[in-house]
Amino acid sequence: MPMNNASATSSSWTGMVPVDDTALAVTDTGGPGVPVVYLNGQFATQGYWRRVIAELGTGWRHITYDERARGRKSKRSADYSFEAAVRDVDAVLAARGVHRALVVGWSYGAVVGAHWASRNPERALGAVLVDGAFPHDWLDEAMAQRIRKMFRRMNLFMPLLRPTGLTPRMNADQMADSNIELGKLSRERALGPVLDTITVPVRYVVASGTSLGSRGDEQEQIRASLDAVIARNPHIRIGAKVASNHGAILKKDFPAVAEAVREVAGLDREDAEDRR
Repeated sequence: MPMNNASATSSSWTGMVPVDDTALAVTDTGGPGVPVVYLNGQFATQGYWRRVIAELGTGWRHITYDERARGRKSKRSADYSFEAAVRDVDAVLAARGVHRALVVGWSYGAVVGAHWASRNPERALGAVLVDGAFPHDWLDEAMAQRIRKMFRRMNLFMPLLRPTGLTPRMNADQMADSNIELGKLSRERALGPVLDTITVPVRYVVASGTSLGSRGDEQEQIRASLDAVIARNPHIRIGAKVASNHGAILKKDFPAVAEAVREVAGLDREDAEDRR
């Protein structure tokens, strides 16, 4: 197992990390293993990663956190932008004394992970992107209206679930704005250059079928946009194409995600040995 050159925490830690006008609920298993920071889906929580973490086991340093207004403890904020989400990665790693980490992101978190890896080539061991960060122009005005309508309908029952941490403490417009911003960031002209500049190992784990709000074969068309990225950037590969859909991938195909993490960490170790 490759070792991280940052200071290792000998014991696990759970607490709040202040950032900007808010604070994030963070869990760090500690130990000397490779630090892996998990980036959640747009409105998901750190609990979604429990199967991946269990599959990888105790030889790794697992760092999970709930984004702003997500989960049961992370606080509300005046800023739910994508740039705030990228800043939060740095804030969590700095608070835990980690300089280099392997980022693993699902859905929205995959886009955050791609941006962070692109911007921090010296700090990223690599990235595993789980059914997200596909450069495709899926957002148009009709889709934006569908998104706003969907979240307004969902907002009728979401307050009932908020005490459980299963839904964010954000209103319908805030959630829709976040999703629409993701659509803009996912356009080929916006995300393509980000992926092209990544110089660390990246493995995608790609789902099958549809996701919430999609129609027909929309999702498969979006995933197909990855072909051109792989043709341009030799650091990026598909680690696995799995049978489960977007929403179930971390529940049903967690072994494939864990295997991709192992592969990326191994590639970083080989690269370090080549530099000696």
